[in-house]
Amino acid sequence: MKRIVMFAAAALAVVFAVGSAQASTLDDVKARGVLNCGVNGPTGLTGFGAPDDKGNWTGLDVDLCRAVAAAIFGDATKVKYVPLGSKERFTALQSGEIDFLARNSTWTLSRDTDLGLDFVAVNYYDGQGFMVRKELGVSSAKQLSGATVCVQTGTTTEKNLGDYFRTNNLELKSVVFETADQARQAYDEGRCDAYTTDASGLASERTQLKNPGDNIILPEIISKEPLGPAVRHGDNQWGDLVRWSFFAMLIGEEFGITQANVDEMKASSDNPEVRRLLGAEDDMGKMLGVDNTWAYNIIKQVGNYGESFERNVGLKTPLALARGLNELWSKGGLQYAPPAR
Repeated sequence: MKRIVMFAAAALAVVFAVGSAQASTLDDVKARGVLNCGVNGPTGLTGFGAPDDKGNWTGLDVDLCRAVAAAIFGDATKVKYVPLGSKERFTALQSGEIDFLARNSTWTLSRDTDLGLDFVAVNYYDGQGFMVRKELGVSSAKQLSGATVCVQTGTTTEKNLGDYFRTNNLELKSVVFETADQARQAYDEGRCDAYTTDASGLASERTQLKNPGDNIILPEIISKEPLGPAVRHGDNQWGDLVRWSFFAMLIGEEFGITQANVDEMKASSDNPEVRRLLGAEDDMGKMLGVDNTWAYNIIKQVGNYGESFERNVGLKTPLALARGLNELWSKGGLQYAPPAR
């Protein structure tokens, strides 16, 4: 009898262990009823993730949070935004405080391996640049030898800055700050000759300066900065869902599916890939663990990638960013989604 009891206990332990191993982020999010999404903090980054005067978060990264919520719940509003600084962003993801990180973070080898993260897509191809005051009379970053440069510590930006000055035999006088807000304010107060971060970040930060028009962004791009959402290692189902939520926005743009015409496209399109994506045929949603209308809900409530880009950072916004590398592959850019089949 004792051996039977011991065997049963061991079997239960195995079952419990297997059950625990199968517990997924998707199950947790569904049970919680809200998605915990890490975004740019503490005050946000205009165009990518920032609250308005009523506390409503908007931005290109925020739209990723909304897209995943739309895929899971059919409701893009079921998101809790967790503002995170550069130092605590990865710890918050590792510890489970957030379900995924959508906060202009560069995909690097060390973050992908040592930190135990998976970058599931690139929603903005960027590169590091420099901003200076026009009155400085500088037209190239290679004229910055001996200049003081404001930079945020704990970022790839700080490392790239050192590499660039060293390889170009320039004298570096960096002034480091804990947050992007502190670095921008110090530059605006004249404590540094130049400010460096991702070029998109410079365009965003320039809108927050006292006199934005008095500042220029220099032409040099000194690094590759593929920015994208990250999830924890070890939960492939969750990674698939976040990845394909973004891809659904890209495919939507590729096939001309917009917030305005998605109902018509679902009802009448004879394109097999459009019909599969919008749930008119096959079971793509089931494969991801969500309803078959997951992509329809994303495009209906959030829009395709092009709509999100133009609404948040495009030429008609204060950032006035051109599509450039972030144009679709079919139009000469790098944005590319695998087929939905």
